[in-house]
Amino acid sequence: MLVKQAIEPIIPKRRKNRGATHQDGRKLRRYRRRWIIERTNSWLQNFRRLVVRYEHSVMNFPALVHMACALMTLKRV
Repeated sequence: MLVKQAIEPIIPKRRKNRGATHQDGRKLRRYRRRWIIERTNSWLQNFRRLVVRYEHSVMNFPALVHMACALMTLKRV
């Protein structure tokens, strides 16, 4: 199904699945870094004002995203 839509799957090898994958390793490196993006998106979900999107102004919403990222960074330091 993915091949018909010209989408190349990036599927990591699992312990239970001993069969060889068709990946050569380069694309799997991208998959390993993917959790950083997913983790950051889940942290942004903690800010209700961003999730519900109360701000309809084009200028205010990106400012709140930047402020949320700054707060997340300060909390981790």
